[in-house]
Amino acid sequence: MSHPDSGSHPVARRRAQRGWSQAELAQRAGIPRTTISAIEGERLTPSVTAALALARALECSVEELFAGGAVLPQSSGPEWAWRPRSEPCRFWEAEVGGRRWLYPVESLALNAILHDGVWRGGVEHEAKADVAEQTLVMACCDPAAGLLAAEYAQASGFRLLVFPRCGGLALDLLKRGVIHVAGLHRSTGEHPNLNLETVRERLGGGYRLLRAARWEEGVALPADDRTRAAGALLRQPHRWALREPGSAARECLDEWSGHRRLPGRVVDAHQAVAQAVRAGWASAGVCVKLAAEEAGLNFLPLRAEALDFCFAEALGRDPRGQALIRLLRSRAYRRLVSELPGYDARETGEMLTA
Repeated sequence: MSHPDSGSHPVARRRAQRGWSQAELAQRAGIPRTTISAIEGERLTPSVTAALALARALECSVEELFAGGAVLPQSSGPEWAWRPRSEPCRFWEAEVGGRRWLYPVESLALNAILHDGVWRGGVEHEAKADVAEQTLVMACCDPAAGLLAAEYAQASGFRLLVFPRCGGLALDLLKRGVIHVAGLHRSTGEHPNLNLETVRERLGGGYRLLRAARWEEGVALPADDRTRAAGALLRQPHRWALREPGSAARECLDEWSGHRRLPGRVVDAHQAVAQAVRAGWASAGVCVKLAAEEAGLNFLPLRAEALDFCFAEALGRDPRGQALIRLLRSRAYRRLVSELPGYDARETGEMLTA
């Protein structure tokens, strides 16, 4: 038996019997009001921590709140979204699809967020309560994703964890159910629906694409390199910073070069390409314009691409997903994106359904 409206949920009924608002219950239980709303609307299965806190505040058992038709919270502890390389390991925690996951801390340049705890000897230490339901998890290669995370936190009160992954790896994580949002940028002027087609092929239906921006992708060159035409690069000796196979940047390079076997070494991000050229061990590499300009490099554009955020339709009913959509559609954020080198925000916030 499901509850068609939030007022029929046991949490809502017991809250109403006491004359409490969602904000009052949230304060008593130490849980965000948006989490209370999502639980009562059956858009979110609470963690064990949240379920126990609600039961204490409402002076009843967990079974009275979440049995009899409602979904019981997961009784097992959180699992690793992917295994850490070593222990002890700092971690973040997030709820995705009703399950709690631990994420090894990485990319503090994108995630200026204190860790939630430390995993040591197979045991979770110093874990913070009730952060999982307040966290949105994204995998994408946008070098401006740290700016997005900061704006998201300020506008919504939630936090956004960003893990730098190419589009193919991001979609794999989304398919596994360990992240909420995957970024991909395969669509071009010649193939405007390639992001959508890729999602349908790899994930099937039930997903949405939210346009983040259009951006310029091209070749980063040393600041003193005066090459004016991209075609001339193939006639010159270069050592390339190559993106990993399956990434859109690698596809761009392969298509532009006629699938030549170019000498170089593989790196895993736009910023890594730019830093390789800046450091001098590579003399060329494909990345987005923002990464090249931030590294003080010369940039030759190859094509414009559409960066889209892919997520399951259910996230559109989750307060965390709704907050992301509102942010990308806000005038202030669109203006901010349009001011980034190589970014075009005229389509930011538009939605497509796979």
